[in-house]
Amino acid sequence: MAPLRRKSAFNAVELLNQRSRGMRDAGTLHRLCLKILRNIILHENRSFIKVWSKTSKSAIMYESGRVYCENYQNCYSCVHDQPQSLYKFPKRSKQQKIEDALLCQSPLDKTLSSPSEHKPCLLALTADNWLCRISAETGKELQRVYLSPKYKFRYLAWNVLQETFYVKSVQNKETPLARQAGISQNAVMHLAIFHVFPLQIVGILEINKKGFGSGVTDVVLSQGVLAVSYSNKSVKLYSLEHIVQRYLTEELTLGQQSSLLGHKTVGDAPFGIPANIQVTDLPPVLFEAFSHNGIQIGGYPWHYIYTPPHKKHRGTHHIASLKDSTLATNGVQNMNCCSLETDVIFFHPADSGRVIHVGPTTINVLKIISELNSPLPSEVAEDFSLSTHRSNPSPRVTVTSSGRAVRSRFHQLDDDPMQETFRLLEYEDELDLLAIGVTNGEDEEGRALIQLHDNQTGRLQRKIDLVEPWDETYPQELFFDKDTIVHIEQKSSNFCCHVYKLRTIRK
Repeated sequence: MAPLRRKSAFNAVELLNQRSRGMRDAGTLHRLCLKILRNIILHENRSFIKVWSKTSKSAIMYESGRVYCENYQNCYSCVHDQPQSLYKFPKRSKQQKIEDALLCQSPLDKTLSSPSEHKPCLLALTADNWLCRISAETGKELQRVYLSPKYKFRYLAWNVLQETFYVKSVQNKETPLARQAGISQNAVMHLAIFHVFPLQIVGILEINKKGFGSGVTDVVLSQGVLAVSYSNKSVKLYSLEHIVQRYLTEELTLGQQSSLLGHKTVGDAPFGIPANIQVTDLPPVLFEAFSHNGIQIGGYPWHYIYTPPHKKHRGTHHIASLKDSTLATNGVQNMNCCSLETDVIFFHPADSGRVIHVGPTTINVLKIISELNSPLPSEVAEDFSLSTHRSNPSPRVTVTSSGRAVRSRFHQLDDDPMQETFRLLEYEDELDLLAIGVTNGEDEEGRALIQLHDNQTGRLQRKIDLVEPWDETYPQELFFDKDTIVHIEQKSSNFCCHVYKLRTIRK
């Protein structure tokens, strides 16, 4: 029998010493380094200090240590003590404006044909239908592909993260004159699907009435599953692999000629890329559900979250098995919120199988308990719960100085700006911490702070005050990225970005 290994505890100095001598493998070293960073962040002599602010007339985006302003025209790196400008594009015309973008990180396990493909890049979609591959470090354009002269593309999203992505067109809507004339358009919208590293076209899929029926309102592609939403609140799931194998009319290669274009070059202007995936009959439906606001799939075994499209179910969230749609025990979650902002529920970003339910006064982290091949339904149980600290609500009946009783017609809202309220939740996967944006206007109106909680237990680790006021009437975004906190807010017609960095407090 092998002797028991003693679980030893090392301080930061010992861990750094072992790292310098190469005594641990790369994976272990990475975990230990993150453990050191987590301990540093939570230490009482460290704090997050506001170091930078930026205002823009257009939306501001943050991803992987970079802040993008003015429709991706300006890029700032946040890896230094203060954000520094990486690049700035020359002023572009309205037709060349970047509509949407994705940040690509090159794979470590592949040898690519070009050295530039091993570095991070920005995939940018312009208003005039060009897809551009841009260096994320210098802003230099590396490659451009013309999509189509026929379809207006506007949205970029991942199918499989850092592997395949798609570009979605706007929806083709019938004009009143066409309806009066009895002319019906078969094509609803188009998806251009690409591989990355290297950039290569899979094809343009036409979403049409012949293959997917009428009433299509939106289409989303994720993990190889095509999710189609309908006006009757139905959501149908299809296999992208099956659709490509069955309905692909011609394989395309960027920079080579295609018979679908009359032997013109694929990806060149003014020809673009032809629609080479034409669905001519009804493909098999993998799954169908009716939901008021779409469905989410996750957990283990697979479950999905939905809200039945009946009025009596508004405000509730149902958790059911994806295998047979059996509702889980305690699967109906309802916070009974009386608030301007609705509660939010989603599967935990860490793929732990848990569910996070965020309301203005309560955050519930739930776990799905299920046994494989068991005839019994799965069960939703509370893992831990967080609550705000609130003063006693004002009475609904007050007495005036003349002795007249006045009864209030409305209860106090759960997201009342004068009470402590949960606003946002962000998960930092590398540190295993939950960052929760909290407002409290009791003492000073519009003040906000960030609470860091342990992801496994929910235990409060520390609080971080935000300097700028928090206006609940405008959209807010929060990003927690190791030693950096980014707060993006909208103020009337402007957008503001505030960056906080970890600093040592000198007493």
